Amino acid sequence: MRKWLSLSGIVIAIDVYTKHLIQQAFEYGERVQISSFFDLVRFHNEGAAFSFLANQGGWQHFFFAAVAIVASAVMVYLLRKNPEQKLFCFAIALVLGGALGNLYDRLTLGYVVDFLFFHYQAFYWPAFNVADSAITGGVVLLLIDGFKNPQR
Repeated sequence: MRKWLSLSGIVIAIDVYTKHLIQQAFEYGERVQISSFFDLVRFHNEGAAFSFLANQGGWQHFFFAAVAIVASAVMVYLLRKNPEQKLFCFAIALVLGGALGNLYDRLTLGYVVDFLFFHYQAFYWPAFNVADSAITGGVVLLLIDGFKNPQR
C-alpha cells in the first residue's frame, strides 16, 4: 500500500507545484499561447468539473471538500482491501492524488487553480490541471480494469 500512497503523494506534489508556478507567473485570466491548440492560463474554478455549482454563494466549497475527504477515505480503504490488483490500485492512487491535490486548493484558496487550456478554432475545452488529469486517467484505468475483470 505504501507504493500506492507514494504515487498519490507524487501526484499531489506535482499538482501543487505546477499550480504554484502558474500563480507566481500569471495574473488571474492571463493567457499565453503555446501552440495553435494549447494555451497556458490562470483560471479559478470555484465549482466542480466544468465549474459545476461555481456560483452558489460559498456552500459548495464545504460540500466539495467533504465529498473529497469521504471519497479519499474510501479510496484508502480500497487500496488496503485490494493490494494484489495492480491496475486497480494504480488507478485508485491516481484518483486519490488528484482529489487531494484539488482539495488542498479548496481548503487553502477557496477555489481550484486551472491552467491547461486546449482549443480548436472556436471550440474550447474547459481549463484543467494536473490533479484533473490524474483523476481522468485514473477513471479511464478503472473502466479498463472493470472490463478486464467483470466479476468485480
